[in-house]
Amino acid sequence: MTTRRKILGAATALAFAAVGGLPAAAQEVTLKLHQFLPAQANVPKLVLDVWADKVEEASGNRIKIDRYPSMQLGGKPPELIDQAKDGVADIVWTVVGYTPGRFPSTEVFELPFMMTNARAVSHAYWDMMEAHWLDTEFKDYKILAGWVHGPGLIHSADPVESPEDLEGMKIRGGSRSVNSLLTELGATPVGMPVPSIPESLSKGVIDGTTIPWEVTTSLKVPELVENHTEFAGRALYTLPFVLAMNKEKYDSLPDDLKKAIDDNSGLDMSVFAGGTMADADLPARQAAMDNGNTIIELTAEQTAVWRERSQPIYDQWLAEMKERGIDGQALLDEATQLIDKYTPQYEN
Repeated sequence: MTTRRKILGAATALAFAAVGGLPAAAQEVTLKLHQFLPAQANVPKLVLDVWADKVEEASGNRIKIDRYPSMQLGGKPPELIDQAKDGVADIVWTVVGYTPGRFPSTEVFELPFMMTNARAVSHAYWDMMEAHWLDTEFKDYKILAGWVHGPGLIHSADPVESPEDLEGMKIRGGSRSVNSLLTELGATPVGMPVPSIPESLSKGVIDGTTIPWEVTTSLKVPELVENHTEFAGRALYTLPFVLAMNKEKYDSLPDDLKKAIDDNSGLDMSVFAGGTMADADLPARQAAMDNGNTIIELTAEQTAVWRERSQPIYDQWLAEMKERGIDGQALLDEATQLIDKYTPQYEN
């Protein structure tokens, strides 16, 4: 072999070695993030975009997250969780209760008058997610975060002060437990995703809705109804959310890109997201006041009547969990203990 051929052979070998090392070191990944709210709504703007930007930066911009609001990839909001499982989207943000009974243990956080503040309850929810559900009810997903929104309340055309005021009303309920409570109180619950609320209110399909303050602005709820009923102490309800990723897609990533996602997920992300949603309640509430709407602030005594009327919902849920072979009382005790533990930590 001539000297020239030896040099060429060595150069070729080095070139192949260099090329062989490139994919792992410089792999670029595009992930599709799908959710149901408009891009300008609080959660996409203040939570999901912030999270996605941080992941992109932590990855050295080797991860690119394309954001698809308002169900732009197709389907309806209740289909989001299966879109993550089936790979239609790589990541979804969704309401766990959009698929009633699918993740039954998480419903403990949907029960009436459980929630104190969003940061404390989100912390408790993530603790229980890690302890019980990541490897069971959510085993088919890579769960990146889980949180709850701020205090849920009633927004209605006619004023609501007592449970009797709901009799005969058609109210959009946010979850199975909320719908059960509405039924118990004599209202007709109407299930629908959040984006359907404005049209349903404007056309009289519903007389009111249960949602937290923060989303009312983007849905123009204060322009469609004039009354808003708040509860003293623990809120009427809250809803658990998940930020869920396709498990196979996550597993396919190199370790450094997994780390970029992991470092921006988990407990800190969950508390941040829940707290950010709750922080957006106040300006939305102020907007309703500026609109001249009536905010009905129930006293502790008035709220106690509602809490007493909600007890059958607990009994019903515990019986359903027993039928499923789930110790609902243990979940309820643990959730209550954790919420009580974390609430002082996050009180203003």
